Amino acid sequence: MNTNRVLAACLLSSMVGLFSYSQAAVGPFGDKPDSPRSLPADNLPPFRMLDAQGNLVPLPALPPGGLHHEPGGAPESTARGPSLALALEAAQSAIEACSTKGYRIGVSVIDSAGEARAMITADGADGSHVFVAMRKALTALVTQMPSAKAADLVAGDKTLLARIKPNMFVMGGALPIIVNRETIGAIGVSGAAGMPFGHQDELCAGAGLLKIQNRLK
Repeated sequence: MNTNRVLAACLLSSMVGLFSYSQAAVGPFGDKPDSPRSLPADNLPPFRMLDAQGNLVPLPALPPGGLHHEPGGAPESTARGPSLALALEAAQSAIEACSTKGYRIGVSVIDSAGEARAMITADGADGSHVFVAMRKALTALVTQMPSAKAADLVAGDKTLLARIKPNMFVMGGALPIIVNRETIGAIGVSGAAGMPFGHQDELCAGAGLLKIQNRLK
């Protein structure tokens, strides 16, 4: 094999690993995503759900200690990201910014692991918007740039394309959350109309981020 191609493949592999976000820890029953398009931490328990034949899978024997951590136990996640209070404030501010222009949207704020910190649907908005917003936010997180910029560049940049996963939506409307040059999360918006696609979404996401930017740690 051509040496340059080998080096390029190794570099591409390392870049993919560098910009991959972590998946949620596997639960005591082997909870796992349904498909590569599943959102981070959307791990399905392999019981009390219908199997492929339409049967309800019974509850297995409980592991020692039960299912949940004891009160005051260690955090389940230590991923860096905006606090719950700031994530909610940013999401609410984005909704208000779009509402003043007549748009009903959904907003998702994620942490550095790609997991949701806050997902809010505006009154009267389609409930699907928060999930599309999260997929946009994932794009902004792993590319470390506005999702609109990633959408413009990805077709001609194979290294950038390698960072994109099947559960991402490469469209304008999301911004990375950066503190001291470190990307600690992202905010995504979906549901605002207008052209170009996602532009109004991004303006509302920007309003949400601006609201909390100076208080992020």
